[in-house]
Amino acid sequence: MAKSYIVDSTCNNMRVDRWIRNTIGKIPQGFIEKSLRLGKIKVNKKKVKSSYKIQSNDKIDLFDFKFEERILQKKTSFNPSNQIIKANEDLIIDDNENFIVLNKSAGISVQGGTKSKKNLIDIFKKSEIFSDTKPFSVHRLDKDTSGVFLMAKNRETAQLLTSLFRLRKVHKTYLAICHGEVEKNSGEWTDNLVRYDNGKKIIEKAKTIYKVIDKNSNSSFIEMKPITGRKHQLRKQLFNIGHSIYGDKKYKSFTKTVGVNKELMLHAYEIRFMIKDRKYTYKALLPDYFKQLLKTKRLNYSNLK
Repeated sequence: MAKSYIVDSTCNNMRVDRWIRNTIGKIPQGFIEKSLRLGKIKVNKKKVKSSYKIQSNDKIDLFDFKFEERILQKKTSFNPSNQIIKANEDLIIDDNENFIVLNKSAGISVQGGTKSKKNLIDIFKKSEIFSDTKPFSVHRLDKDTSGVFLMAKNRETAQLLTSLFRLRKVHKTYLAICHGEVEKNSGEWTDNLVRYDNGKKIIEKAKTIYKVIDKNSNSSFIEMKPITGRKHQLRKQLFNIGHSIYGDKKYKSFTKTVGVNKELMLHAYEIRFMIKDRKYTYKALLPDYFKQLLKTKRLNYSNLK
């Protein structure tokens, strides 16, 4: 049985996929594309593409299209062992025709590697969100780091976002809980970080602006805005000043591990960028284990914007 809608004049020349999201709810683009292809969405009794521009008095029929169940389904935590990822608000921050924004869980890699059996790119290839396209990785986020992460849905958007990252026009904010009391409440870290590539020593300049949100003699809660994007930059810089991040097994300035969470307490909190004069800002909520350690260490985060 179809559910029918008549388009009013305020929606003239609007894409049909945009009309669906505006009228019905926040539905993944891949799901809309599939429904259009299968004829579960028709305009004036005809199949159309997602780019079709609707007009006043167009009749849009939805056949066996259960939006409400998708939107109101019970939230579930992301399990990287799932082969098919379904949209839920715990994971997906935004899903539009050009890119998807995720709140990545710690413990899952972005791309495949020698030690990565599961990764976001491979898993999302099998998701209905990318049923008519494929996911493109446009930046990095360490396996053990949680937080906001972008994936492009087409090559053009992937090239654009990659360029914005390379030109440092994407602004990221990270949050971390680290050992000890960081002396200065704000400032800038400028380091020459060392890494090795096939045995060759490489020195890279790294720059980060930081602010202490709260601290005590035992721990510090820090906001960091990297200007450069070096591998493990924030972890290395905190290690260099003697305040390694809780749960960091690679860069440890403290050897005591009793009572310390196993998870890396580094979270990509916010990302900001601009495309064609439109500003995009996305935030990823803190994981429960992160908030729990803040409470355990008596660090205040109530004023976190």
